[in-house]
Amino acid sequence: MSSAAQRKVLVQDVAVVGTGVIGRSWIVVFARAGCRTRAYDSNPKQLQKALEWLEQDLEFDRQDGFLSAKKVAAIRGRITSHRDLGEALRDVQYVQENGPEKIEVKRTLFAALDRLAAPVTILASSTSGFDMTEIAAGLKGAQRCIVAHPVNPPHLIPVVEVLPGKETDPRVVKRTSTFLKSVGQKPVLMNRYVKDFLLNRMQAALLREAVQLVEHGVADVDAVDTVIHDGIGLRWALMGPFGVANTNADGGVREYFTRYRDAYIDGMNDLYPTPSFDDTMLERLGRATDKMVGRVPRAKIRRWRDRMIREIRSLKEEDRP
Repeated sequence: MSSAAQRKVLVQDVAVVGTGVIGRSWIVVFARAGCRTRAYDSNPKQLQKALEWLEQDLEFDRQDGFLSAKKVAAIRGRITSHRDLGEALRDVQYVQENGPEKIEVKRTLFAALDRLAAPVTILASSTSGFDMTEIAAGLKGAQRCIVAHPVNPPHLIPVVEVLPGKETDPRVVKRTSTFLKSVGQKPVLMNRYVKDFLLNRMQAALLREAVQLVEHGVADVDAVDTVIHDGIGLRWALMGPFGVANTNADGGVREYFTRYRDAYIDGMNDLYPTPSFDDTMLERLGRATDKMVGRVPRAKIRRWRDRMIREIRSLKEEDRP
């Protein structure tokens, strides 16, 4: 985003370890903000795939008017690819790890990062559910390890859930949050570990009810999605559930929740339990979703989604209350 470019980037050299869907997006975040960004993946084919995606995404941004040709060239110039982990980590001040979501893989990878990176380097993980206390257990440098879990894709959606482990130095927490702000992200500090963190827990709660509404024949897939994207989702793009409640009554959040307290309690108690989510149900959802989106290619839908997210973010930055 344009405002990110105006910030003073606090870290000059970063490494992105693991270049799947999340990792490749982090490359854009850092390089776009002005960081010299080193990309590493133990799988050379995956690294090449990420770089090819990067070229295409930058070209789309240029065509859509979000980046100039000069800016695209500058971003490209800040990115280097590496096949040796030690080389990728040399002299960087921040590492964003994006390995497979398996605890033993995370532990092994962080042991390597701790061994090869300079002692002052922050080691951050994109893990979507593991506690850094468990990942960094027994590491000499556990105090510089931290969770920085993004929303997919982070180069478009800025929220990052920041969660320290029990041994993480408070100064590392502050440096991580400050750095993420400097590259245009919006860090959200968690006070303690909870399974699946904040966003995925709330997302799971909504998805559970959405699947059950379809399974019980209350409404079809298109109706459920429409209620979100043309209903409450419009408000959620601007404020969260407490902010919405605060604007839904003249007396603010206290009046709103007092007035509708019993209704909400009754509704919460009537929510469906976790659905079976078996193959039959997934196929049912798949057929309904195919019908809903029609023959439009997913790549075209994603590009439209990405463009609209950028437009919404720009509007929010330009028009604040």
